[in-house]
Amino acid sequence: MLNAFIVEHGVTSVIEFGCGDGNQLSLGVYPRYRGFDVSEHAVAACRALFSDDESKSFAPLADYAGEKADLVLSLDVIYHLVEDEIFDSHMRTLFGAAERFVIIYSSNSDDLRRSYKSHVRHRRFTDWIGDNLLNWNLQERIANPHRGTGFWRGRPESEPAFFVFEKAVIHCADR
Repeated sequence: MLNAFIVEHGVTSVIEFGCGDGNQLSLGVYPRYRGFDVSEHAVAACRALFSDDESKSFAPLADYAGEKADLVLSLDVIYHLVEDEIFDSHMRTLFGAAERFVIIYSSNSDDLRRSYKSHVRHRRFTDWIGDNLLNWNLQERIANPHRGTGFWRGRPESEPAFFVFEKAVIHCADR
């Protein structure tokens, strides 16, 4: 899905917040990629895994210095942000780094009745975006292609999906 999106929209640069171990990235065909992660171990693993690929670079999240890209990704991250301040910072950084598109893969539910583990908190993040980022529009929600499998089996209210946001083009009228 991500590779097709990049081709279809002429994306030339990608930033991912939460690059992890590089497993998902190994499937990606990205013209230019910059991955950030809170885990120094994950960053080191990605640097080693992609050491021969000059189109990819990695850094600890603490080293993020305002870089921008056509497309910014947050895959399997949001529901692991259990503290409100960290969630807010992640969302502002994510959308602040995007010049055109943001794709989030996450659950989108405030179902607090279900607590699977201490490191999972479901949030209706689309409401947060609507309340805080007026210049972004949800263009598409793409259901999990593996619905009803793995950890999420039997929990459809909190099953993750892809959410594609596009930056609104604001036209100023001549006066």
